[in-house]
Amino acid sequence: MNNSTDIIIVGAGPSGTAAAMISAQAGKRVVLIERGDFSGCKNMFGGAIYTAPTKEIYPEFWKTAPVERGIIRHSYALLGEHDGTTISYDKQSSGESYEAYSVTRAKWDRWCAQKAEEAGAVLVKETLVKEILKDGNRVIGVKTDTGEEFLSKIVIIADGVNSILAKQLGFRKDIKPENVALSIKEVLSLPENVIEERFNLSNKTGCTYTIIGGPMTGITGMGFLYTGTNTVSIGVGVSLDDLQKNFLKPYDLLNELKKHPILSPLIKDSTLKEYSAHLIPEGGFKTIPKLYGHGVMITGDAAMLVNNVHWEGTNLAMFSGKYAAETAIEALEKNDFSENTLALYEKKLKNSFILKDMKTYEDVVPTIEKNAGAFLGYYPQKVNEFMDMFTTVDGVAKKAKYTDFISSVFKEKPLPSLIKDGIKGIKLAAAVVVKSAKNNQYQKISTKNYQR
Repeated sequence: MNNSTDIIIVGAGPSGTAAAMISAQAGKRVVLIERGDFSGCKNMFGGAIYTAPTKEIYPEFWKTAPVERGIIRHSYALLGEHDGTTISYDKQSSGESYEAYSVTRAKWDRWCAQKAEEAGAVLVKETLVKEILKDGNRVIGVKTDTGEEFLSKIVIIADGVNSILAKQLGFRKDIKPENVALSIKEVLSLPENVIEERFNLSNKTGCTYTIIGGPMTGITGMGFLYTGTNTVSIGVGVSLDDLQKNFLKPYDLLNELKKHPILSPLIKDSTLKEYSAHLIPEGGFKTIPKLYGHGVMITGDAAMLVNNVHWEGTNLAMFSGKYAAETAIEALEKNDFSENTLALYEKKLKNSFILKDMKTYEDVVPTIEKNAGAFLGYYPQKVNEFMDMFTTVDGVAKKAKYTDFISSVFKEKPLPSLIKDGIKGIKLAAAVVVKSAKNNQYQKISTKNYQR
């Protein structure tokens, strides 16, 4: 193989494969390097992909891609010790596709890699990139663990949350424990008809659960559940900092979650098909590193592009790959690979939903982390206690029950503490609204300045 090419992409995850396909479709010579024996073998997520953004990159993907169930229901469960309060939002398909689909990353990533190859990209598997090659301050290629060198005009780094290449460039440092979550997941096998019966589904429709409390009460973490065709994916994601401080084992948390009386009937008699663990960058907007330099751009998890409030990572990765590819194509056509030219990549991100959403929510996770005992512990528990009281008919006057409930709250949390927590919640909500409005205004300004 001629190891000199237009674009080298390191990592065949969602951002890398999207960048490879779009670049190859434009007639550029692309080499996509993956350390695993197939794309997606090292990746993990809950998981669902959202149709609206995904179809901009892969039009009508649901017709050929390995999607499993069309998501029609999103449920949010607040778990007590033995009970739970669940809020669900149902939305049926209004057209030929669903709003989201459950997928398996190993299958999805492989399909995306296939699309890149069909477009003309060369996929090099089972190859670990160890070093960035530079000519002065410009990146000119990469070197693998075997000593083989690949030279290119542009390098796109998509090597994941622990990006050694971004660290080599000095674009980012080691991730602090408070800025990363450890997510573990089990894929459990169940017959298709059993899944549809237990979750009130039909015709290959699916649902998701976001889970607060239970074994994770008071710590910075949540659980999740997704329905596949004949599998149920269940897992937890917990701040690495909280795991270390509290000497917690994530597998123990997952086992306790599976035993919870609200969830255990849903996965009864299932068999373990797959177990995986993965680090998720959850530091948010403030942890985004330098995104470009002379001859290089960084995408996806390597760029810390995860919206942890909405559990969005895959679609952000795909779009960052798209914008990196578009920038690379323009740079190649200009024959200019300088930092000034590649700055277009960051401008595209700023004009998109990616950085606007991450900016909007930049204070949410830090605030929750500082107040996890209240926001992810005490108040969810009180919701369940209130619902238990509200739904129990036992001959006791309702007024007396309400009085006792309110009295117990004030005993556990004095009024000043409740007011303080309320102010924190209001300030956080207000900040989200204000930043959202500012971001919309910024979009109008930046689009006028930068749209091509």
